Amino acid sequence: MRIAFTSNGPGELAGWLRPLARALYAREPAIDLTAFFVPDDYATGHEAGVARALFPRMRVVEPRAYVLFALGRGTADLPAGADLVQYLGGDLMHAARLHRRLGGRARSYKFSRPRYRALFERVYAVDAANESEIERWGTPRDRVEVVGNLAVDGALAEAAGAFGGTEPDPSAVDGGVLIMPGTRRREVANLVPFFLQTAIWLRRFAPGVRVAFGLSPFTNDDELRRALAQGGDPRFWGSRGTLDSDAIVASGGERFPIVRDALRYAPRAGCALTIPGTKCIELAAVGVPTIVCTPLNAPELIVVNGPLTYLDRIPLAGAAVKRAVVLRLGRRFPLLAQPNIDAGEELMPELRGALMPGRVARVVAEYLGDGAERARAAGALRALYAAHAGAADRMARSLLTGAA
Repeated sequence: MRIAFTSNGPGELAGWLRPLARALYAREPAIDLTAFFVPDDYATGHEAGVARALFPRMRVVEPRAYVLFALGRGTADLPAGADLVQYLGGDLMHAARLHRRLGGRARSYKFSRPRYRALFERVYAVDAANESEIERWGTPRDRVEVVGNLAVDGALAEAAGAFGGTEPDPSAVDGGVLIMPGTRRREVANLVPFFLQTAIWLRRFAPGVRVAFGLSPFTNDDELRRALAQGGDPRFWGSRGTLDSDAIVASGGERFPIVRDALRYAPRAGCALTIPGTKCIELAAVGVPTIVCTPLNAPELIVVNGPLTYLDRIPLAGAAVKRAVVLRLGRRFPLLAQPNIDAGEELMPELRGALMPGRVARVVAEYLGDGAERARAAGALRALYAAHAGAADRMARSLLTGAA
């Protein structure tokens, strides 16, 4: 069977494509899979390389090559057709374009729109609420199939070592804090220095606590060195530092280990510290108490859906307008971490606004000292997504059997 996927950013690759491709290869080792990475403001630019490393047998198409292909310019190494085009991220129009080029059938996951009602023969849903949402978008209920949240399987597999990596070193983070600062360029540039200064303060508030940085394969060493050398936008009050093989070294000499298989280490931590995104679902799936930060120190640097994200590129007033728009949008959402939204309560404590590293460190230190609350949160988070385990295999089975 030949399946072509659309994908875009780090969350979609790690949370959706990675577990689904793993399940498909487990069921049908000779399957022909192609991942088309489409242009997207949420992308890091490293998605295609990460996908190749994860799945050497998968055909991987870079965004630039995809654009040429979508415009009608194919090459010998790209597929001439597909049995199925499966949307797994990016704008839905890319799945429609691929379907026109490759033929076959088309399916989507989590998203649809009325204009694509005739295109997608089946739309896979995360849960009952998503099922109702897809129906409101015009897809008849008998063409919607609830499979669960694919990111849960991705997290459980990574935590179990299914994607490789070394055995976790207990000295890195056991009982301490695992910081996961984000993967997009502006997040690396500003939040790595911000969280480095947070880690320095945390060591002062809780001497002896283990603090490690969990960095994803979407962040390369050159980006990390630049971020540490520049110290980020001054409005984030970050710290400069250097990269020393497997550690971040602050300008004052404090060393903080780097772990690349973050979800293998996360269950050993007392808590995690991160930002909104797929990471929150992954941490919830493995039952890790987590504090979620949304620094609004420079709102105009935040990527948002749609054309509004480009407002800051307008000369003179653009940055101020986007800053106001982002702050107004944020007020519409009392909760930003997806597990909190799904639970309807703040299982992961959220900090939002113009944040200071010292304040964040103080909150983390207090949370580490509240073992009962962390134990309650860990149990509730794990239970929140327990029923989603197996989503990738359920979806793979449906794709391979052609159920519609």
